Amino acid sequence: MKNNSFNIKRRNLLKYSFMGLSAFVGSSLFLAPMKAASLSRASLGRLQPPDRNGVRLPKGFTSRIVASSGQNLFGYKWHSAPDGGATFATDNGGWIYVSNSELEDNAGGVGALRFNQQGELMDAYSILKNTTRNCAGGHTPWQTWLSCEEIDKGQVWECDPFGKNAPQPRNALGLFRHEAIAIDTENKQLYLTEDQPDGCLYRYTARSFNAAGYPNLDDGFLEIAETIDGHTKELRWHSLPDPLAITIPTRKQVAKSTPFNGGEGIWYHQGIVYFTTKGDDRVWSYDTRNNNLNIIYNAALYFCPVLTGVDNITANASGKLLVAEDNGNMQIVVIAGDEVHPLLQIIGHDRSEITGPAFSPDGSRLYFSSQRGRTGHSEDGMTFEITGPF
Repeated sequence: MKNNSFNIKRRNLLKYSFMGLSAFVGSSLFLAPMKAASLSRASLGRLQPPDRNGVRLPKGFTSRIVASSGQNLFGYKWHSAPDGGATFATDNGGWIYVSNSELEDNAGGVGALRFNQQGELMDAYSILKNTTRNCAGGHTPWQTWLSCEEIDKGQVWECDPFGKNAPQPRNALGLFRHEAIAIDTENKQLYLTEDQPDGCLYRYTARSFNAAGYPNLDDGFLEIAETIDGHTKELRWHSLPDPLAITIPTRKQVAKSTPFNGGEGIWYHQGIVYFTTKGDDRVWSYDTRNNNLNIIYNAALYFCPVLTGVDNITANASGKLLVAEDNGNMQIVVIAGDEVHPLLQIIGHDRSEITGPAFSPDGSRLYFSSQRGRTGHSEDGMTFEITGPF
């Protein structure tokens, strides 16, 4: 990538390219082949009473709190308001979990937790400072984290999870109230959500690529989606005349663009882009190969919906979706075909939200945060690890 200081040589050694693997989990290299667990209602069973950490889990699963806001970890004070996150494999068989901080007024950023091969916490540090309302984002196949600012004219910051290279703003991805990003590894395009009641769905296409085949995030064009109704719902993409929103917000620049009510998490798996909209409690799927858009979950269709307050989204290796709740019942809910059922629930965090779900590279552990903890205050966030037969 042009003006990109990240170490491309190391990325190439990790054998995770657009030509090969798709982004199954929030990491860029599998430590071992991930088990394609079904996560079905039958295999998980009922949630048990809350454990000592206040987490209800199926039998065979355990929880631990790996970090709390304000806790001093190896000289780094774990940030308040932990939000979107992802994991990245390390060369020694361990992994790194990165977590945004959704604080206001240039008090946000991104923190990182580094684990060894046994899952022991070995280090903690900052990889981005002095930004605002870092909400969600997206991992890249070249081992970087795209951290999104959820403010008017918010930026996307490309960060090095290993903490060796300075973060870079990627303004070609647009200036708007960013929420999350997913990368289509087949077509080398980025999809972006916008957290506004009249927010839109965006797509970035690079004009140039580096030697490894990765897209240049400073040299490309941004498009905005319009839904076309017919026998199936399709998308028509329009180029944005002013991605930097110098005079008009991006979502208002193309009259034919279609609003999505509060775009939240977004995830890519084998040709499908999944994303959530919190304003209408829906989960969508966009088939990039056939240009087909569908609603795969709509809370309004249920008398007593299991999943409400849809927010961050991830998936296991077999493509079973995990959706985190903002309020709701403080659950992470599995969507597997026609089945919708809770994987876990946090008790006593009624004024919080679940954020940043991401599997470890081998798929055996799930990380996430309760953004405001038991008190409902951002300085009381808690970051969890769940271990079990995923």
